[in-house]
Amino acid sequence: MIRINLDVMMAKRKISLTELAEKVGITMANLSILKTEKAKAIRFTTLDSICRILECQPGDILEYREKS
Repeated sequence: MIRINLDVMMAKRKISLTELAEKVGITMANLSILKTEKAKAIRFTTLDSICRILECQPGDILEYREKS
């Protein structure tokens, strides 16, 4: 199971959903879907932009966990 820790990185960088959405160039609704782990996929270009803005690696946002 892939977990999305976007909220953790946003908190560490002290950036709001609105500010990140504007800087990435996606809607708040789409970013919210990622943040709440309801997304089925993410474009590499979107992941690249998020990592660039949050100054992190993809592994800081995406995490694999075994289903329990």
